[in-house]
Amino acid sequence: MEFRIDSTVLTDAVAWAARVLPARSPLPVLGGLLLEAADGRLRVSGLDHEASARVEVEADTDVEGRALVLGRRLLDICKVLPRGHTDIAVEGARLSVTSGDARFGLSLLPLDDYPAPPELPEVRGLVDGDAFAAAVGQVAVAAGRDDSLPVLTGIRLALDGTTMTLAATDRYRYAVRTLEWKPGGDAEEPADVVVPARRLTEIARSLAGTGPALLALDGGSIGFESGGLRTTTRLLDGRLPRHDKLFALGDHARAATDRASLTEAVKRVAVVAEGDSPVQLSFTPTAIQLQAGYEDDIASQRLPAVLTGPDTLTVAFNPGYLLDALTTLDTREVHFHLLGPGQRALLTDGPEGTHRHLLMSVKPLV
Repeated sequence: MEFRIDSTVLTDAVAWAARVLPARSPLPVLGGLLLEAADGRLRVSGLDHEASARVEVEADTDVEGRALVLGRRLLDICKVLPRGHTDIAVEGARLSVTSGDARFGLSLLPLDDYPAPPELPEVRGLVDGDAFAAAVGQVAVAAGRDDSLPVLTGIRLALDGTTMTLAATDRYRYAVRTLEWKPGGDAEEPADVVVPARRLTEIARSLAGTGPALLALDGGSIGFESGGLRTTTRLLDGRLPRHDKLFALGDHARAATDRASLTEAVKRVAVVAEGDSPVQLSFTPTAIQLQAGYEDDIASQRLPAVLTGPDTLTVAFNPGYLLDALTTLDTREVHFHLLGPGQRALLTDGPEGTHRHLLMSVKPLV
């Protein structure tokens, strides 16, 4: 195998594939990246027991062939290569990497021991890469971090007709985002699965800017392919709690205010909120008063707002959770749907909202 490639292109390809490599594995070959050069293309593949990643890029392939090398070591080398052309070749039992005056040698791993990469599951349709990346980012903040409850570390992905629903919860908040997608072929039946949030976030970021992406799904794994990138990951067992009843607030108060101004105000007053101390929001028909802190260490700020329903209403939230919700909304206004102190509150990007973020309000400040 012998080929020439731009060092930046090589580094990006190796970094993409290496992201699925296990930190530790009893099988050394799973720490390897498979390089395949043929027909003016370089394919870089990596896998572990949970996920796989493959990327194809252009390269000048003088001699076709395959090589398996330690992925993280190759990535470390790529990161320090001089900019420009890089020559890579198999020389005996080593892979040589030459760029400018820099030269590296890497031991080859046995190809015969490397498992076959998983096939892409059944293609279900197309989703816009940019829209999908934005939607995943909006709900991922609410995913759990406690590995003792694996299903809560995932993002629900549900398909129903032309609507895709993404949702995540850590039991203290619940984020839901709907977007359009294009089902295709004979695979138009509904689906409802849970994907590891960390994996799906990485995938979504990579799909941004690549255009339409193939979405593939079966009973055990999900896959995406776009712009030379292909990846699969195993699904999580179980189901997230359904959000339908939680989000049905019945008769409730509504309020709206400028999202950017409120975000900055929450950041400002929260500097005196220690530990679990909340930020209090007191609504009137024309304004919202923010307050945080106790006794002598207090902060407050007043902003214009519109309250529909009662004459006044006061709620309080964990400032970190509130900021997560506000910063993932992408509209000028934020709309509050409020039941009252200590009860559920829904933040949306519009009167109805395609992006909805449920928070539990806490006891207001005394």
